[in-house]
Amino acid sequence: MSSLRLATLEDLDRLLPLVAGFHAEGGIEQDDDTRRGALTPLLEGSPHGAIWMIGPRVAPVGYIAVSFGWSIEFGGIDAYLDELYVRERVRGRGMGSEALAALVRALSGQGITAMSLEVDTDNDRVRALYERMGFQSRNRYHLMTHRF
Repeated sequence: MSSLRLATLEDLDRLLPLVAGFHAEGGIEQDDDTRRGALTPLLEGSPHGAIWMIGPRVAPVGYIAVSFGWSIEFGGIDAYLDELYVRERVRGRGMGSEALAALVRALSGQGITAMSLEVDTDNDRVRALYERMGFQSRNRYHLMTHRF
């Protein structure tokens, strides 16, 4: 069974290598200072999002990062699963899906009306995981981004 707990600033040094691992696997180029700057407000309690650690406090095996917004379509506060990562050597043991299921239950109990995410269309394994967890493709829509 996986443990899931809200991350705090005390977790930053354990979180940074996990995020760097996720970024390396996903081809996301970001320097450590930028990464630290993006994580710190969430660990300090920003209302815009939160991070949960997966696994033991002293040796976490992964994390889930979520941001919050408002959706007229979904009728209230919605969540965006920004990043979910489990170290490669412990994948396939159900820790990621277990942690995500616990997070979905917790967020729905706090009034969150929906959670969205994006997944690489070529990553059948991860897409199947999200489908098992109740996420549905909205094929009518295409995610677009404008960077500043």
